[in-house]
Amino acid sequence: MNTATILPAQGICFAIGINTAKFVASRLLRDGRIRRSYIGVSAQTAPVHRRVVRFYDLPKEMGVVVLGVEENSPAKRAGLREGDIIVALEGQPVAGVDDLHRVLTDVRVGVSCSLTVLRWTEKLELKIVPEEAR
Repeated sequence: MNTATILPAQGICFAIGINTAKFVASRLLRDGRIRRSYIGVSAQTAPVHRRVVRFYDLPKEMGVVVLGVEENSPAKRAGLREGDIIVALEGQPVAGVDDLHRVLTDVRVGVSCSLTVLRWTEKLELKIVPEEAR
């Protein structure tokens, strides 16, 4: 589904995937809004050192490095720290910020989840309870 086209830019356009459009449309019709989970971090996609990937037999070589943790957020209460690398949520591999957004759906709001993180070279399992994004 095309959302915007820049005519003088040789056909460059921005689009939304059809599955995303169907999901959003059905939720808007059903609930009148989109609910999302929120954990309270600023983060970016980053590679995980190959030796760490092999040692812990991680399914992906990328993760989400935490750049900041908001005060009074679910991440702060769970003990997440700057520099931690998120590699899974509820056993689902997280290879980037997009993956993290994809698994933080409305069904996770208020539900305790297992967050797998790497802190230096140690693999930790933290319990986190995502809140509804405002």
